[in-house]
Amino acid sequence: MSKAKAKAKQVKGKIKESVGSAMDDQRMQAEGRAEQMGGKAEEMVSKAGDKMKKAGRKS
Repeated sequence: MSKAKAKAKQVKGKIKESVGSAMDDQRMQAEGRAEQMGGKAEEMVSKAGDKMKKAGRKS
């Protein structure tokens, strides 16, 4: 997954968490937080892949 898609997933999760908070819906809040964490993990994987590619080019 690209970094842009990972960031979009984080934003979507933040919105879902905020809506859940406004509606006092704990399940929606939890889903939003989980989506944010998934997006952050995907972003980290993407960044690690980019670093591996750069390291391979320098060798």
